Amino acid sequence: MTEFLDVKDGRLAYEVAGTGPLVVLAPGIGDRRQAYRFLAPQLVAAGYRVAWMDPRGQGESSAEWPEFSRAALAGDLLALVRELGGPAVLVGHSFAGGAVTIAATREPDLVSAAVEIAPFTRVPKTSIGGLFTNRAYRKGAVRIMGTLMGSVGRWSAYLTLAYPGLKPADWDAELAALKAVLHEPGRMPALRKMLTSDSKQAQAQLASVHCPTLVVMGTLDPDWPDPNAEAAAIVAALPAGVGSVAMIEGAGHYPHAQFPHEVARAVLTFLGAHTGA
Repeated sequence: MTEFLDVKDGRLAYEVAGTGPLVVLAPGIGDRRQAYRFLAPQLVAAGYRVAWMDPRGQGESSAEWPEFSRAALAGDLLALVRELGGPAVLVGHSFAGGAVTIAATREPDLVSAAVEIAPFTRVPKTSIGGLFTNRAYRKGAVRIMGTLMGSVGRWSAYLTLAYPGLKPADWDAELAALKAVLHEPGRMPALRKMLTSDSKQAQAQLASVHCPTLVVMGTLDPDWPDPNAEAAAIVAALPAGVGSVAMIEGAGHYPHAQFPHEVARAVLTFLGAHTGA
């Protein structure tokens, strides 16, 4: 059941299930909280209270906001944690991974651990060599450029690429639902603003993260020419001993939807080791 939290400048939609330590899940750009439709129930079954939210501009949250940045989303995540009674483990995918980094440094007492799935936490640098040698990376870059021009179709084509090989059983229905939401007034402009937002602040905060942090990355993620190297670079930027990596074999940019059991296993192992839950 959808619940709403009114914050400055808008309204956030979310739902909560389960009992136990709080885990808050935030999807990436252009996605809805249903991105966690396979992962959230596994966390609930393992004894966690799980809240999954629609970020500003997405899903059932307000479409119009004055700012669509990782810092703004970090504030929304912390507001939800305060509303539900923290501290919490924050889980952020892609764009939201950077927001989790910022939230963990802004109010460390509210963030007990962080999980960043395929995170855009560092400033992305286009690899010229990768464009020539990695076909998926090259095609992904072209489709993102089309999305920046306002094309829902190009975003849909990117998503198809971002799920290499195995797709969820409900793929056709979920893709249709995502496209329908993006055709609502204000949704596509919000997505485009997120795509062009600066990740410098998130990268700058990595060295100040002191809670345990897990980076989950698909081995076939088309957003990087070398996903393993990107995950390793994020962990290297964290203080020594804070970060760890879980690579999901065969997964693209959405491992939590493509291989939810493998991601759940990695996340629950991490939480068991670092939060005592």
